[in-house]
Amino acid sequence: MKKTVLTRYRVMAYVTAVMLLVLCTCMVFKYGFDKGEGLTLAVSQVHGVLYIIYLIFAFDLGSKAKWPFGKLLWVLLSGTIPTAAFFVERKVVRDVEPLIVDGSAVTAKA
Repeated sequence: MKKTVLTRYRVMAYVTAVMLLVLCTCMVFKYGFDKGEGLTLAVSQVHGVLYIIYLIFAFDLGSKAKWPFGKLLWVLLSGTIPTAAFFVERKVVRDVEPLIVDGSAVTAKA
């Protein structure tokens, strides 16, 4: 597996987790203080699009790492639980790093 597969998953995990925290904050202001309804709508739509991209990258990583269905499902759902993606991302990196093939180690013989 290439390192880029893990890198793009990591980037999207962090971006999705941060956007989910921003969305939760917006929801508190919308429903708790009756402020920021338009901002909440915009943030929720952006988070939705980013979550779909996260799902694609996480599924790609999971299929290349040959994860069982339960683990894949947990990683996919971690983007919907505030702060869970931060912890799941760290565990995924520890599990997947040994599977990464270094591209510079492969040499062609003439």
